[in-house]
Amino acid sequence: MTSATTVDGLDWASERGIGPLAVKMGIRITEFTVERAVATMPVEGNTQPVGLLHGGAYVVLGESLGSMAANLHAGPGRLAVGVDINATHTASARAGVVTGVCTPVHLGRSLTVHEIVITDESGRRCSTVRITNHIKNLPAS
Repeated sequence: MTSATTVDGLDWASERGIGPLAVKMGIRITEFTVERAVATMPVEGNTQPVGLLHGGAYVVLGESLGSMAANLHAGPGRLAVGVDINATHTASARAGVVTGVCTPVHLGRSLTVHEIVITDESGRRCSTVRITNHIKNLPAS
């Protein structure tokens, strides 16, 4: 498993990339370690027809952070894949950006669980996402 002291998380995330969907949604990683990952996402362009941030957008932000954090923890030659995700939306963002803060609940050899708290610009919690990832070895090439 990777240690935060042996790999610069932001460099790792930059090299790996966040994926086309996260790019399309405007997600930007601002902090990235095994113990804490932070990203922002604009509300504009990611809303429901009534102008609220789409619930699925919260989940994309949460899964992007949680899966990437699990993969950093997994280390070279291993792959973390999501096996469960859930979200509870408690408020609605209408403008500006939201910020997701991802912290581990469990970091095991074959399973990780992360909680992602997503807040609006006033610091109000809008959504709580929990993701479980299974870590497996990459197939030999």
